[in-house]
Amino acid sequence: MSLSTTAPAASTSGAGSIAVLVGRILLSVLFILAGFGKLTAIGGTAGWFGSIGLPAPTVVAVVVGLLEFFGGLAVLAGFYSRIAAVALAIFTIAASLIAHTDFSDMSQALFFQKNLGIAGGFLLLAVFGPGAFAINRR
Repeated sequence: MSLSTTAPAASTSGAGSIAVLVGRILLSVLFILAGFGKLTAIGGTAGWFGSIGLPAPTVVAVVVGLLEFFGGLAVLAGFYSRIAAVALAIFTIAASLIAHTDFSDMSQALFFQKNLGIAGGFLLLAVFGPGAFAINRR
């Protein structure tokens, strides 16, 4: 058994390519909209970040907003999507550990589980690539 050091390419069949594109769209829309919302409401976002104990909440709000918005756009376009997918997977897991660990609240438990699923989708994208309908397909 040999272990390959290169990630396999995403399916190049018609249906596979379309499925990968739809998956990228579904993953990216959430982050594009969330990032845009944070960047256009820095004060509110910083206030909430401060209330949960994050340091330098305004700086964190800007950084998070930029990561979500531009990372989401990269995934959508298939432009350096593997790197963006890894960054967004790490971010999503970190956000879950910071803001969604009150498991006595069923909503927070559900958010935590949903975020783990989203991170899993990003990790699959990072390994298998953005598919045929991407700016950089390699």
